[in-house]
Amino acid sequence: QVELVESGGGSVQAGGSLRLSCAPSGRPLYGFSKAWFRRAPGKEREFVAGIRRNGVGTLYADSVKGRFTISRDNAKNTMYLQMNNLKPEDTAVYYCAAGDIATMSTSTSPYEYWGQGTQVTVSS
Repeated sequence: QVELVESGGGSVQAGGSLRLSCAPSGRPLYGFSKAWFRRAPGKEREFVAGIRRNGVGTLYADSVKGRFTISRDNAKNTMYLQMNNLKPEDTAVYYCAAGDIATMSTSTSPYEYWGQGTQVTVSS
């Protein structure tokens, strides 16, 4: 059984930065494409960023492009989301996901494994 564990959430003021981490417990997921999603209060879960299984290709939601950076370190079996210039509208629970797919997907359905989520709160 594989579980994904997120860490690094917290509360910051607008303009601040946070770095989220995601690592699987159990077997490593080196060959899986991975992504970050988020769910703001009263909204549907939405795609934030994705990274291909080979770590070369990335994809970002327009709302975070230029501010967030997704990366993975297979040696540490960890994926990251560096979030800079945070805005109050970035406030949400952030989830990491992994799927046995060749490339990224902005839909939740291809991802087999999910974390429990970590809260990010940005105050103005």
